[in-house]
Amino acid sequence: MSLLALSFTLGFVVLALILSLWQRLGMEKDMIVSTVRATIQLLIVGYILKVVFSIQGPALILAMILLMLVVATFNAAKRGRGMPGIHLRILFALTLTEAVTQAFLLLMRIVPPTPQYVIPISGMIIGNAMVVAGLFLNRLRAEAENRKEEINLILSLGGTPRQAIQPVLKTAVRAGMIPTIDSTKTTGLVQLPGMMTGQIIAGADPIQAVRYQLLILFAILASAALTSMVLGFLTYPRLFNTYQQLVLPPQNSAKLGS
Repeated sequence: MSLLALSFTLGFVVLALILSLWQRLGMEKDMIVSTVRATIQLLIVGYILKVVFSIQGPALILAMILLMLVVATFNAAKRGRGMPGIHLRILFALTLTEAVTQAFLLLMRIVPPTPQYVIPISGMIIGNAMVVAGLFLNRLRAEAENRKEEINLILSLGGTPRQAIQPVLKTAVRAGMIPTIDSTKTTGLVQLPGMMTGQIIAGADPIQAVRYQLLILFAILASAALTSMVLGFLTYPRLFNTYQQLVLPPQNSAKLGS
């Protein structure tokens, strides 16, 4: 694709701006900022990947993965503000998910240990895990608030914090996993996923592209389950004090972007 052809696609952004102005949505600034940020970020990543791919060094691969983990952690943590130590817990959950999935793929020799495979696959796994973590934390906080009387009743009857919070955890885990499951169900019917589309555009055999896309779908499904469950085990104790009393962070601390 030429730069001229790419510039024509800005017409989609202009259309969105016109619709926002027409309906007085007040989202024009956000649209412009997000467009500029996405362009700059992708250009920077493109040049970085060009260097990484040319050097083929494991240190650079690990550095890229670490950068993705840190950025994903801070983004997901916005949904859990007010919870002590939430950043470390999210980072651990994302790192464990990435390590388990990549170790399986590499040890089983499903993909070669080259940056062209490891970095894009890591990005998709970490990106999905980040979304799952954010959804989980948002639902965990909301469910604990809505069911605090039920939780306190179980505690008053001698139940442990784990027993009291278990229904909330199950609901939060489901909330984190449902978008991934729904997306997997409709793949090929409603949407053609990015990796498969990219390979087909690049001239790859469609069946081979399907195989790689299935690899990603299966890995993402596993990462969604692993992330939400690990994060559940790590975060629920932070909702209770040393006296096993439910202590929720302030409402304004849990809002996205607060």
